[in-house]
Parts: sequence; C-alpha cells; structure tokens
Amino acid sequence: MPQVAVTVNGRDYSIACDEGQESQVQKLARYVDGKVEGLVKSVGQIGEPRLLMMTSLLIADELSDLREEINSGQNNAGIDSAESALAARIDAVARHIETIAANLEAS
Repeated sequence: MPQVAVTVNGRDYSIACDEGQESQVQKLARYVDGKVEGLVKSVGQIGEPRLLMMTSLLIADELSDLREEINSGQNNAGIDSAESALAARIDAVARHIETIAANLEAS
C-alpha cells in the first residue's frame, strides 16, 4: 500500500492510500490545509486538535450543503422524468386516438 507525504498546518503526515490514489490524497490534503490556513488567519493558532476539528466541521458543512443541492436536483430530475413520461404517454394516447379515428373514417 503506497504512502503519501502531505503537509497540513506546517506539519508533515504520512498517509496510506490505495494504489493510484496518491495524487488524489495530495489534492485533498492541500484542500484541508487551505481550510486550516483560513481558520488560522481568522482565529489564530488555537492548537492542532481544535483546528483540525473546526476544519472537519467546516468541510462537513460544505458536504451537507452539497448533498442538499444534489437532493434538490434529484427532486427536480424526478419531476423532469415524470413530465417526460407523461408527455410520452399523452403522445401514445394521441396516436391511438388517431388510429381509431382513421378506422372509423374507413368504415
């Protein structure tokens, strides 16, 4: 299992990851480091455990917001899907009515 060296808040960590995920782990660590850096600028160095906990909560909040957006999008997608299905059904009924009308005219 590969080990990736990352730095968060000036401290180096060695993180194990799956093969081929090294660059993703580094990218995520840079993201976390950026969040920690933003907190340090606003609240100062308040101790690593508190900084990492606050950073985790900020990222969890972002994730929660994204999940809500996705769920709203799924609801909209569900509405769009239902509208499409309804339109297809109306189209099929219209074709059936046209067929019946053509049969009546022919007789």
